[in-house]
Amino acid sequence: MARLSGEPRSRTGGRTRGWPGRPRANPATRSVAREVLLLQLVLVVLLVVAGVVAMLAQIRRDTMADARHRTLAAAESFAHAPGLLATLNGPDPTGTLQPLAEEARKASGVDALIIYKMDGITLTHSDPGQIGKYVIGPYGEAAIGKSFTKTFQGALGLSVISAVPVRDPSGSVVAIVSSPVTVEKVQESVDEQMPVFLGSAAGALAVAAGGAGLVSRRLRRQTHGLGPAEMTRMYEHHDAVLHAVREGVLIMGSDHRLLLANDEARRLLHLPTYAEGRAVTDLGLDPRTAELLASDRIATDEVHLAADRLIAVNKRSTTPFGGHRGSVVTLRDTTELQSLAGRAELARERLTLLYDAGVHIGSTLDVVRTAEELAEIAVPRFADVVTVELLDPVLSGEEPREAGTLLRRVAVAGLAEDHPLYPVGELIRFIPGTPVAASVADGRAVLEPDLANAPGWQAQDPARAQRILDLGLRSLAVVPLRARGVVLGLVDFWRTGSSPPFDPEDLAFAEELAGRAAVSVDNARRYTREHSMAVTLQRSLMPQALPERSALDAAYRYRPAQAGVGGDWFDVIPLPGARVALVMGDVVGHGLHAAANMGRLRVAVHNFCALDLPPDELLSHLDELVTHIDARDDSGDGGEGGEHAITGATCLCMIYDAVSGRLTAATAGHLPPAVIHPDGSVEFVELPVSPPLGLCAGLPFETTDLSVPDGSRLVLYTDGLIEDRHRDVDDSLDALRAALAGPERTPEATCAAVMDALLPGKPTDDVALLVAATRQLDPADVAEWEVPRDPAAVGPVRNACSRKLEEWGLEEISFASELILSELITNAVRYGREPIRVRLLRDNGLTCEVSDGSSTSPHIRRAKDTDEGGRGLFLVAQFADRWGTRYSPRGKTIWSVQSLDGKPPDEDLDGDALLDRWDDA
Repeated sequence: MARLSGEPRSRTGGRTRGWPGRPRANPATRSVAREVLLLQLVLVVLLVVAGVVAMLAQIRRDTMADARHRTLAAAESFAHAPGLLATLNGPDPTGTLQPLAEEARKASGVDALIIYKMDGITLTHSDPGQIGKYVIGPYGEAAIGKSFTKTFQGALGLSVISAVPVRDPSGSVVAIVSSPVTVEKVQESVDEQMPVFLGSAAGALAVAAGGAGLVSRRLRRQTHGLGPAEMTRMYEHHDAVLHAVREGVLIMGSDHRLLLANDEARRLLHLPTYAEGRAVTDLGLDPRTAELLASDRIATDEVHLAADRLIAVNKRSTTPFGGHRGSVVTLRDTTELQSLAGRAELARERLTLLYDAGVHIGSTLDVVRTAEELAEIAVPRFADVVTVELLDPVLSGEEPREAGTLLRRVAVAGLAEDHPLYPVGELIRFIPGTPVAASVADGRAVLEPDLANAPGWQAQDPARAQRILDLGLRSLAVVPLRARGVVLGLVDFWRTGSSPPFDPEDLAFAEELAGRAAVSVDNARRYTREHSMAVTLQRSLMPQALPERSALDAAYRYRPAQAGVGGDWFDVIPLPGARVALVMGDVVGHGLHAAANMGRLRVAVHNFCALDLPPDELLSHLDELVTHIDARDDSGDGGEGGEHAITGATCLCMIYDAVSGRLTAATAGHLPPAVIHPDGSVEFVELPVSPPLGLCAGLPFETTDLSVPDGSRLVLYTDGLIEDRHRDVDDSLDALRAALAGPERTPEATCAAVMDALLPGKPTDDVALLVAATRQLDPADVAEWEVPRDPAAVGPVRNACSRKLEEWGLEEISFASELILSELITNAVRYGREPIRVRLLRDNGLTCEVSDGSSTSPHIRRAKDTDEGGRGLFLVAQFADRWGTRYSPRGKTIWSVQSLDGKPPDEDLDGDALLDRWDDA
């Protein structure tokens, strides 16, 4: 045994040459000693680096702590200095405090001592040029009486600043003292010690490397320069020969005594426990086998009898390969080889069939197609004919509440079209006693090896059963399709007379095949249900029809993706003042969650539009809403893993004003809109770039204002229209431009042309397209007046409005309009600011607008009996169909809308009667 694992030698004591498989030291291979050396060096370097990093981290923490203490101490000392309050209230606080602050700054080692009062004017500063300017910085906490210390990244690098409030005897904050210092300044003293520390680390590294070298040199001599792979291979060869192979191995010496036997040899030859060291003739072997082992004869695949086994014996001499004379014998059991070969081939075919079934069944997530794939994969490799029946609820995506004998055949494979079996699509009611009914009732497989002698099977339809027997079908295996404990249907395997009948082993395999297929059928069923729910949800959430507006004429197209429902959506939302909002959005993903998230955003946009917000503010509120929803879902309140999150949604919002012809647009990561001018040219509007919703991190959205000529067409779309993995985005935009360009077309014709040009087939992503043709309001339908801030001016303006209403032929609503204008103008004159303007718009309704320069929000309130006012807005709400307020950078506008065909107010209903309604309410 020592010779087996050691180095072979010749009879003269020297090393033998040409021994195949003998590991030799390779100069190009790393030895064990070298790898140990490298490992030790790496560990030492890691320890030194870790020490340096830890020291640097500690130095940084100490430096930051020193900076905080230094700034806070300087600010605290100066803020509580005696006489500071008197100096702050003196005639020249800067002249007195600036020299003192500079002395304190130099003494404390900070960069500056800044003092400013609560009006924000700097009194002292290390830079005299900053004195008298407004201070800029995070001093909100100090202003409310709370000292703080903060770290920030300034122009001079990482800095620390402390701020301390200065209080008067009553406790009120009258000034703030702040003290900044750069971390670099504090760290200068620490940097002087770094060379000594780094030198010590280098010395330790050198000493450790020298010690590792000495250990490696000693190890190299012990291992003779062999590498890890070479040494491992020596022992692996030894173990493989003895234990890993499934053949018996015997090694015998020159005296024909057994030196070694592995476990397989002991099993085949039934060797005694302590067989090593005994002569092979004393082991109780068959005489013929013992004679072969005790001789010097070479043998190749000689078959010997050992008890009830036939063993193939191979024997070779070890003389050419080792330093001793002996032999090695290998043993192989061939008794069941032929039988095992046949069974192994059958098992291989079955495993291959199961693998192919796992690959091909369920590739489309369609219930019927999945059943067809099951039938196709089993014919003719397992059965001659296969039929599949499913319960009706499964086909519609529902889970069957209970298994019944009423099933619909969905697939047949292995027969011509004129076969006698029930055709595809027929609803079959199986009577009790048949194999199918028993399989459905018990949820287990049923085997009928001989259909000719199966009366239960023939009872279903005797005439049809005879035709099936005449066709040659002789054996049947009925296996239920079960998934999650629920029977979804059945699969019937048929064999003809030329094939062997099904046996229990075949039935077990059929159950395995049907079990895998049932999972795919159930997945397809669940997908069908979710897809139907998503389609229903999306259709209910999408606009059913576009509102009719005189400001524009719109048309749209929506095409779902081939993979299912997506999150694309759009909206046309009328706004007061002859304005309309066009919105286009895209939620990442497909399926039910994408449709639900789309509905969330659409409802939110409608609510924000009801507040009459500009596009940038609307997107800001929408972004804040998405961020809140995503944060709630990430915390676990909205589902597992944040599956309801909306992060990644984009939105484009545009508001068109039909009076001025102005278009205001803002985007949150959405594609730019296109404008088709009346001459047929196409322009893509360049909007300020903003990230998708939920990713803005509080950054403001920006708007773009542009004039749109009358008769232009606005085009909004989602990325599914232009994104194609086989085409560049720029090429897609050029194709879109070409499809939009051309003579004047209606929005409906424009939508049709774009869809035909860019989406001839089924898209991989859902697509939404909205085209709106603009129409400006006739200037004759607009009237404006400037109103001085004088109560006496209310009457003349009201009279002018009345004349304009008569000119427009709106005498029927003149009384209500005059009352509304009188109340709104009076409120603007009394509570608002100049400039005050009044505007009347005649569109689908009459819009009265009163604008002023204030931003106070009016609201209806309940006036007391002793109040002289407070009932104006209530009267406006009674006479107007709708009213509200919108804000602008220059103030606010209170508007009301009246129907043009509205009935005049009851002549007997005076102001007191209206107020009685208020009291009754």
